[in-house]
Amino acid sequence: MTKNVKVAGVGMIPFTKPGQSDDYPIMGETAARIAIEDAGIKYSDIGQAYVGYVYGDSTAGQAAVYGLGMTGIPVINVNNNCATGSSALFLARQAVESGMVDCALALGFEQMVPGALGAVFTDRPNPMKRMFKEMVNVQGIDKKAPGAAQYFGGAGREYAEEFGTKDETFAKISEKARIHAANNPYAVFKELLTVEQIMDSPHIYGPLTRYQCCPPTCGAAAAVICSADFAKKHGLNNAISIKGQSMTTDFASTLDDHSMRKLVGVDMAKQAAKEVYEQAGVGPEDVQVVELHDCFTANELLSYESLGLTPEGTAEKFIWDGDNTYGGKIVTNPSGGLLSKGHPLGATGLAQCTELVWQLRGDAGPRQVEGARHALQHNLGLGGACVVTMYSND
Repeated sequence: MTKNVKVAGVGMIPFTKPGQSDDYPIMGETAARIAIEDAGIKYSDIGQAYVGYVYGDSTAGQAAVYGLGMTGIPVINVNNNCATGSSALFLARQAVESGMVDCALALGFEQMVPGALGAVFTDRPNPMKRMFKEMVNVQGIDKKAPGAAQYFGGAGREYAEEFGTKDETFAKISEKARIHAANNPYAVFKELLTVEQIMDSPHIYGPLTRYQCCPPTCGAAAAVICSADFAKKHGLNNAISIKGQSMTTDFASTLDDHSMRKLVGVDMAKQAAKEVYEQAGVGPEDVQVVELHDCFTANELLSYESLGLTPEGTAEKFIWDGDNTYGGKIVTNPSGGLLSKGHPLGATGLAQCTELVWQLRGDAGPRQVEGARHALQHNLGLGGACVVTMYSND
């Protein structure tokens, strides 16, 4: 599966705080144009476009790609919460692999507003209703804390209670994120922070403080996906292979196991990773670099184990031994991740893809992971969806 599908080109724009970006059609068009130019093709070579965003009106995808040309191709708008970008990537890969098209565009953007995430349509049932009810059943509700922080902070607290994890361990993840982001010109937050500064920032929920929560962000990223035959025909020698990809949604265990960790997608991630390793014939021990969904430090810690990077219950040692950074076992989020690079919901999955393609090409500059051959991506959305992808430079 996916062995004949390539990432021919990638592109993104620097992420910014809300109010400091261009409008979404310009951001989207710019990122797509960069990816197409990076691939060395023309927009007229694109057979379909999948465009992801969460906060926007219908056909916003067309508004972005029409700046590249109005060629009559199918443009499919995608919304899958924080996994939106990778969902667009999943659909583009699927279209190419099935033979429907030889070349497809996956594009994601988000024009966000300041503050915590909230519902837009308050006159109808919230799609997270089941999850919210279960969260309240498991841990109650704090009306002063942001909703997403209660889900992930609660999951982190549950893990810490079982394994005795220190609060400082969660903060150590954020410290690492800032160190990595300092070398990324596309990141929002490049200022270094110590564990002490992170711990001293305002408490949010559970083990989480403010500097352990990803910020609302504006930005865009894109990838050109093509078949191996298309890459050969057009002389696209920089193309990176997609060796495996899986998308999962919630299992019965999400609600039935009465666990905050299950509620935030641990089982989705485990199953998607298992399928990807089987497809790719590559295990976590073979991976040199990972971009994973660190919307909160708690989720990065949980994801180390969900993705098989370290055995269950060993994440704290993995972190303090430095096995999650340069010089360790596997470099996680060299871009700075969602915590420091930023998290424009629709763009995040494709920004992760962009970083990993750069890593596998050897084009990541001061962030370059030495000897990168296999790269793993993990993008998660509550409600729920999880996309895991394996890339290789063979």
